[in-house]
Amino acid sequence: MTQKPREVSTLRNFKIVIQYEGTRYQGWQRQESTGNTLQGKFESLLSKIAGSPVEIQASGRTDAGVHAYGQVANFHMETKLAPEKLLEKMNQYLPEDVAVISIEEVPERFHSRLNAKGKTYRYRVLNSPVPHIFERRYVHQCPEDLDVEAMQKAASFLVGKHDFKAFTSAKKSKKSTVRIIDSIEIDRHNDEIWFTFSGNGFLFHMVRILVGTLLEVGRGQRKPEDIPAVLESGKRENAGELAPAKGLALMEVRY
Repeated sequence: MTQKPREVSTLRNFKIVIQYEGTRYQGWQRQESTGNTLQGKFESLLSKIAGSPVEIQASGRTDAGVHAYGQVANFHMETKLAPEKLLEKMNQYLPEDVAVISIEEVPERFHSRLNAKGKTYRYRVLNSPVPHIFERRYVHQCPEDLDVEAMQKAASFLVGKHDFKAFTSAKKSKKSTVRIIDSIEIDRHNDEIWFTFSGNGFLFHMVRILVGTLLEVGRGQRKPEDIPAVLESGKRENAGELAPAKGLALMEVRY
């Protein structure tokens, strides 16, 4: 009696790079209270394409209103579609403020969050009393004079391996709050100041609190030399304000 040939499973793992304008979304993470999340949108679309439930994992959760130029995600899907056809299909049905800019098939065990080695975020501050109408969704306006040199000096105390417990809004957790920041660049670009952070990972609200603290230094509300004491304290109330989400974008995830 001849045996039937075994059917080869078509379950495959895809890695995608996504761009989105986060203005109208309630962040990346799926929520029961709303369907208006990026994870929710992708899972709904991919499940329709596959004809069965598909879960997608991103390199990290971006907050409501935060943008991405290079968010990375992966999903396992049973399909015979070539990667480029799948990319075409996703972009055909995604809303105009979200796009998949690349796709590749990766080994089964690849995980966009667990395998990430580092990330780069950029925060844009409009340092002018005159609004930028067409950029208003992507910049935080600070009309007062800001001392870039003082902010750069303050940032130098934040680079390296530190416990950033004072720079997160997360409630008490058993997870480590130690992170490594490889670099913080603060540069003027015409009437904007760009804060670019690269590191091995960032805590909940960490980049926005770092920016809020550095802006207080820039305004002269605190000294650069105050930063080590804030780190040492581990207390959120000792750090600066939470800068608005709209100025922040995830630029790149490294593997």
